[in-house]
Amino acid sequence: MKFWLSCAVMTLVILGLAMSGINEYLFFAGFVILQFIVLATAWNILGGYAGYVNFGVPAFVAVGAYTAVVLFKSIQAPLIVQILGGGILAGALGLGVGLLTLKLRGIFFSIATVAVVFILETVVMNWRYVGGATGLQLTRPSDAWIFDSYTRMLFFVMGLLAIGAIAIARYIQDSYLGQGLRAVRDSEEAAECSGVPTLKIKLIACTVSGALMGIAGAPMPMYLSYIEPTSTFNLSYSISALGMPIIGGTSHWLGPLIGAILLGTIQQVVTVTISSELNVLVVGVLLVLFVVLAPEGVLGLVKKWKQSSK
Repeated sequence: MKFWLSCAVMTLVILGLAMSGINEYLFFAGFVILQFIVLATAWNILGGYAGYVNFGVPAFVAVGAYTAVVLFKSIQAPLIVQILGGGILAGALGLGVGLLTLKLRGIFFSIATVAVVFILETVVMNWRYVGGATGLQLTRPSDAWIFDSYTRMLFFVMGLLAIGAIAIARYIQDSYLGQGLRAVRDSEEAAECSGVPTLKIKLIACTVSGALMGIAGAPMPMYLSYIEPTSTFNLSYSISALGMPIIGGTSHWLGPLIGAILLGTIQQVVTVTISSELNVLVVGVLLVLFVVLAPEGVLGLVKKWKQSSK
């Protein structure tokens, strides 16, 4: 009950911010941080709970983004339809990738997911309808609902998506599915011997994770008013999506949220004050520090602090 009350409060806070008179740039930056929350939470469902490290994040983000572009360009679909379409196709991609690769383990699974990125990028680069390799300029619709600008509306929508992603991750963590995924992470052979339907739950996790990544990518073309393959299929999405749960803690749904807020805020500050090119360096340095000094992330540090203070 407290969790759902917190979700309702956060929705009202995000709505209040979107309708306030604060600087417009904060909504550009806030959109990115909220998108990071969705991506980190989505990655953690498969990578954190089950221990299957997915480096194919850009493929799912791009499927969501390019599905939105096709829907908008062909039938002028509203943003909600674009997001639903992107989520459905990215979820289908997750299911397909899972069927082909989830029998692989460790580094072999990770390499297979990277291959998906390059295959889809090659397809998109040769697809003229969505701009091909040169990209496509988009004109935002004039309808911004009750908000003063389209950017504020996108900020609010991404806020709702972030809250929804967290709610899904929390439900999975506490459900039979989450218990099964943790059993797979600890020992897949032991889980199978205990009667856990390992392939089934991994496929569900891969589908849900992929759908959430696609949902996170769908509003991006309207956010940028432009889309092109190089940035959409950028592997920095994989680094960030992996780094944020590790920094926050992969064992709990709260970890990706903490990591995304921390890392996303630092990256936005670095972008404004120094250079956007240093974003990947920031992620790398923080990853090294946390892997060496706090392998269980921020949540692990808090847990140790509580134990030592007793």
